Amino acid sequence: MRVLAILLALVSLAVAEILQNGQLRANPYPGQVGAIAITASNSSTWKAHPPNATELSYKGRWDSKYISWWSAPGLKFGFTGDNVAISFGNYTDAGVLVAYRVDGQDWQFSNVTANATYLFITPSTTGVNLTTPASAVQTFEMRVTNWAYGVQLAGVWTSSSGGLVKIPDHPMNIEVIGDSLSAGQYATYEGLSSYSWGLGEGFGNVEFSITAYPGICLHDARCYGNLRGQTYQWLHTSDTSGRAIEIWGDNPELWNFTAHQQANVVVINLGTNDNNTSNNVTNAEFYQAYILLIDEVHSVWPKAQIILISLWNGFGAVGNTYEQGGAFITEIYQVYQYFNSGKYANENFVYYFNTTGILQHNDINPQYHPTDVGHVKLASHLLQYIKMNFNFTFGATGPEVQHDTLYWNDQQDY
Repeated sequence: MRVLAILLALVSLAVAEILQNGQLRANPYPGQVGAIAITASNSSTWKAHPPNATELSYKGRWDSKYISWWSAPGLKFGFTGDNVAISFGNYTDAGVLVAYRVDGQDWQFSNVTANATYLFITPSTTGVNLTTPASAVQTFEMRVTNWAYGVQLAGVWTSSSGGLVKIPDHPMNIEVIGDSLSAGQYATYEGLSSYSWGLGEGFGNVEFSITAYPGICLHDARCYGNLRGQTYQWLHTSDTSGRAIEIWGDNPELWNFTAHQQANVVVINLGTNDNNTSNNVTNAEFYQAYILLIDEVHSVWPKAQIILISLWNGFGAVGNTYEQGGAFITEIYQVYQYFNSGKYANENFVYYFNTTGILQHNDINPQYHPTDVGHVKLASHLLQYIKMNFNFTFGATGPEVQHDTLYWNDQQDY
């Protein structure tokens, strides 16, 4: 998707287009909400909740300033009453697009900006009090769609007669470590259209985090403007964006692994950027970096099962057909072998996921990344792989995972 081009004039917003095969998608961002002012004259109708309220569940990585990072970070909580508003702090990017929904309703989208409060839920919001009274608990969820932009949570507001309720975490947790392919770059709703999202949200009964950023290498090197690689950055809360450097400089917060839910499965999809000759990462450096990252993961989550994804690395014309390219094919498989032999022979915690045959040449868009269909295909195979190998169960019962995928032929005669 094109980078959002947003002009702010008071509270009015203009949003970017989404193109489908060159055609404009009608109403690509349903659910735009407006900014409100909560003042002394109307504050009695609201109940304030600070960003450290125990009822708030932060999804993905957020720092001590309540700033979101990486791909598709989010916020989830239960609420009672008819109204919910959210205040965004100074470190919120201008016009950042967030997705939100009530319970199992379809995802809605709205642009928000810094130092403003937005009214997300009213009695007329689709799904609110649809089958339940205002006194019943309903679930609100919000996700940041873009990997480069973030929000800072300043507070949540509910009706004075309502309040917040803690929604228990699912018992299983999946971590995806990757680059632009995992972050959803060039997918229609970016993070919410990625295979990583389709995997985590597709199960419907797991927690998940997508620690992925475009252009980043596995090896700790400068790649496409990213100052550090994942062997360094994965251990930290923030990503490698310019806003991270602006806020944290060269001293980013370490991620407190013990304070957060342990991962049961870790999916690693890295190496596409290392493989680009402009980044000058050797095969030996890539191999050693992969072993280092797995050792880092295993040290903080010793019970996690780690899946190494082979790299498809695009498709090219060969004769009168197409063939998958591949990158670091030998090195990634040797990493898998290393952790299934020698001192690791009996541990069985590293797995190899071969992507050959899953994607075809038309599953890659002109920007060299998977199409939405390509992301769905990869997610579907990973869902089945994890279900069969690690005894996960499918818990999604009907609410949409990816938004706006209702494409079909409505012509019975043609």
